[in-house]
Amino acid sequence: DYVVVKMIPDNRLPPRHLHSVHTGKTFAVIKWESPYDSPDQDMLYAVAVKDLVRKTDKIYKVKTRNSTVEYTIKKLEPGGKYHVIVQLGNMSKESSMKINTVPLSAPDALKIITENDHILLFWKSLALKESNFNESRGYEIHMFDSLMNITAYLGNTTENFFKVSNLKIGHNYSFTVQARCLYSGQMCGEPATLLYDELGTGEDSSAAKTGRSTDVAAIVVPVLFLLLVTLGIGFVVLYMRHRRLQNSFTAFANSHYSSRLGSAIFSSGDDLGDEDDEAPMITGFSDDVPMVIA
Repeated sequence: DYVVVKMIPDNRLPPRHLHSVHTGKTFAVIKWESPYDSPDQDMLYAVAVKDLVRKTDKIYKVKTRNSTVEYTIKKLEPGGKYHVIVQLGNMSKESSMKINTVPLSAPDALKIITENDHILLFWKSLALKESNFNESRGYEIHMFDSLMNITAYLGNTTENFFKVSNLKIGHNYSFTVQARCLYSGQMCGEPATLLYDELGTGEDSSAAKTGRSTDVAAIVVPVLFLLLVTLGIGFVVLYMRHRRLQNSFTAFANSHYSSRLGSAIFSSGDDLGDEDDEAPMITGFSDDVPMVIA
């Protein structure tokens, strides 16, 4: 035996499983399920978005019969904080969650140029990669002294450079540059950080490394040049000696060349000695033998 029971839908229940699917700089995708499974009619939801920084509210209406609802909240601000409430249009029980949008990116190519009594910070304009950033908002610069363990706010600027003076010898500093914070420092961009090692010379660590590399190159390059010159001279001397030996051998071979035989004839010292031993020794001439000169 069995019995079929059909539950009466309760429109006073809150939406279920409210959560964030994806969050960007200016939007957030949220998702939830209906208060009960398989609604048999369109359901009207009220989505309230409270800006916790600006202290403002916006309400959006969503009408659907789907059991699972996905909705995109637009026109948010980078780095903002929001409280989202979803409930049925009859003001039933609610489901809520908090959302933090993605802040603006950090400025690119932060560099330091050392001057006589100060340094200059340079960076690329954030507007080149952030369409939501306006140069009129500007940047703010902070400095951290690792020796004193102190962080200082240096100021803000709408330019892409900033002058820093009165640095102490022997102190190490970290500089950060970011999109200027709005509403009492609650909406800020991501910071770009650069370490400056003063080392008592007024140079940052990167400049010091570059200087050292330049000094090494100034020593190595002349040494390599001298080695190349020495090797070149050695090759020339060897080549001249080779040519001289070749010419001497050619002259020697030509002096022993027999046109009758068509080849060069060389005789060793031993052969010459043997011939001398076998030849009769001439001791003198007799008066009786006439001398004939042909």
